[in-house]
Amino acid sequence: MNNFFNKSKIIYLLAILAFAFSYPSTYVNAQSSDKPKTQTKYKKARALQSKTAKKMAKVYEALEEVDDKGEPAPDMETVIEILTELRNNQAELKSYDRSVMWNSWGYVYFSDGKYDQAMQSYENVINEPEVTLPIRNAALFTLAQLNLVKENYTKGIELILQWMDQVETVTAQSWSLLGQAYFQQGNYKKAMSSMKTAVSMAEEEGYKPKENWYVLLAACISELKKEIGEKKALLQQLDIYEILVNLYPKKLYFIQLGGTYGQLGREKDYMITLKAAHAKDFLDKESEYLALAQLLLLNQNPYWAAQVLVSGQKKIVTYTETITDKSTGKETKIEKTGPVVRSNEKNLKLLADSWRMAQEIEKAIPVLAQAAKLSKDGKSYVLLGNLYLAEDKLNEAVDSIKKGLKKGKIDKLSQVHLTLGQAYFELQKFEDAKKQFRIAARDKDKKVKTTANNWIKYTENEEIRVKNLALRRDYIQSQS
Repeated sequence: MNNFFNKSKIIYLLAILAFAFSYPSTYVNAQSSDKPKTQTKYKKARALQSKTAKKMAKVYEALEEVDDKGEPAPDMETVIEILTELRNNQAELKSYDRSVMWNSWGYVYFSDGKYDQAMQSYENVINEPEVTLPIRNAALFTLAQLNLVKENYTKGIELILQWMDQVETVTAQSWSLLGQAYFQQGNYKKAMSSMKTAVSMAEEEGYKPKENWYVLLAACISELKKEIGEKKALLQQLDIYEILVNLYPKKLYFIQLGGTYGQLGREKDYMITLKAAHAKDFLDKESEYLALAQLLLLNQNPYWAAQVLVSGQKKIVTYTETITDKSTGKETKIEKTGPVVRSNEKNLKLLADSWRMAQEIEKAIPVLAQAAKLSKDGKSYVLLGNLYLAEDKLNEAVDSIKKGLKKGKIDKLSQVHLTLGQAYFELQKFEDAKKQFRIAARDKDKKVKTTANNWIKYTENEEIRVKNLALRRDYIQSQS
């Protein structure tokens, strides 16, 4: 309720309205569904009766009391005692005095959370024929707010519009309140129009529109997406999220902005937005880190993709995990602490691929080795063997590829045997190499078969060449 009402302002208003001024009268239209419009004459100020003025002065003094620390400590016991006395003798009071008394009761009830009684008090204020215009308008606006609190949106809207017709200046804040009421009522068109007016007025007056005004605008656009058109609605929301990111930088707005870019097919902008959120340490979900890493890979930034994943492995968060009992089917939620990006096979493969594509093979190898151990097939071990082979780590290459073949479920099996044969060839284990090439040569694919047979011939020739070199070396040594 503090968002709807500022107590210090109310106390100030209650105090200043008790004094008399000599302004000209003002006419206000009084409307009814059953009667034609009439004009009710309200003055801008009146004078309280002397007795009432003295008692109300004591009420304001009691409301303004503070404690030893200077904090507000109103003497509500005195306030209620005086106001009760006035209410009991209300027949003796003039209409204006009663309006001031009921206005104070409205504040007391409101402060105590007794909203129904507060609303009745403000209704009494409005219905007093001699109520002054400032008090009546303040009561109208407060009554409108209270109706919104009670979810009486239609009545609240009616009162706000009535208030707007009577005041000299309609503020951006009041337009935003009207917009919120329309939104709750389900009238998204009027809600959007009101919120746009609130934002525009705030900008014209040179101050920052409130965060929730933009949020409500985006929500209105979402509700009217079919009517506006999906792409046009997304572009309108995009403008709002860009403003929110700049004025109120929060994780939610970065995610919404990035998601909107994604829906519009602007992948690079999506990546830049998520990267900015990562730089501000807003990302705290595995899916967010993975999405950013994949976008970086898509935009040919593998090194940064790897860095993002590593940062996710280092960031520790608390998360909830659901465990299901297999026998009973009962689910239990357990809080755990661990890294945002878990070291499972899928994530490790993505990290290894990122390092590999960034030509950081030495960093890719240990990560891929972890993934290979967790894998249910031999694909990761085969890829690891290829990396070892590229780094001239031949024994490691042979060991990894053999592990991969043992685990199985490998695509293009003949190609794997060719690679293993090449590793053996480099180790000058020619018999082992030829064995692998012969297995590859059984493939039905003519290209694979031809390649394997060529390797067999090449291996045989190399084997002869190496033997001849060894014989020549032995002969030279025997002659020395």
